[in-house]
Amino acid sequence: MSVTVRVPAKVNVQLAVGAARPDGFHDLANVFLAVGLYDEVTVTPAEELRVTCEGPDADQVPLDRSNLAARAAIALAERRGIEPAVHLHIAKDIPVAGGMAGGSADGAGALLACDALWGTGATRGELLAICAELGSDVPFSLVGGAALGVGRGELLTALEVGGTFHWVFAMAGRGLSTPAVFREFDRLAEGREIPEPVASAELLEALAKGDVEALAAAVSNDLQPAALSLFPELAQTLEAGRAAGALTALVSGSGPTTAFLARDAESAEKVAATLRTSGTCGSVRTAAGPVAGAAVV
Repeated sequence: MSVTVRVPAKVNVQLAVGAARPDGFHDLANVFLAVGLYDEVTVTPAEELRVTCEGPDADQVPLDRSNLAARAAIALAERRGIEPAVHLHIAKDIPVAGGMAGGSADGAGALLACDALWGTGATRGELLAICAELGSDVPFSLVGGAALGVGRGELLTALEVGGTFHWVFAMAGRGLSTPAVFREFDRLAEGREIPEPVASAELLEALAKGDVEALAAAVSNDLQPAALSLFPELAQTLEAGRAAGALTALVSGSGPTTAFLARDAESAEKVAATLRTSGTCGSVRTAAGPVAGAAVV
């Protein structure tokens, strides 16, 4: 018997970052949109906990208990007083270390899959609480759709979306560490007053109306200068996407994946084709959103 859960990637259409807190985290206003690139996590009973992985950049995924999928299985098992004796197999399609919450997706997927396999009867609230303990992006990976995340990003409010938005994602040749990007944000912000992070009213309205041009005018990412400081070549990718006809371009989350909002599916394919031959990035993918969160398949 096994259970497989499919979990989407995310793009941050707004990532507003506050000053560092005493605990080292930052308050955020994080507007998430789940998009149709997926990892699948399959959980099978085993003699002991083990993790395997396949797919693009699978060699970069930790296979020990530091993996978020493993940590999710352990967290749920501890709450039920059972052993996390499962084989977790991750089929990767979300970029690794790409700012699209691939690791968080695997954590949410493993949690939902173990809950189904073990028949724990955990409530949605309990699952979300475990997700929040695992990481700031994990609750949204479970929920999907569109949401505003505050606190560290883990306190979610679902958002209304009035249409489908078409995206192009350009993957870089190497990853970026999220903690390193936040450290660079702090360094760049030294001596400046950092305002409290708040969601953009214009952006929320654009999502609700399904207005792609208004959304393109409102997207923002406070981590983008830090990501560009650590990975200056990303500026060339952003410019190539804009020149190819994207309505807007931004670094996705902490990067280094870059995201391009297109007018429609046809425009997205044109932007993607140009980026593939631009010499400024590795692989290129298209995806639309919002899509549903983690689900048993």
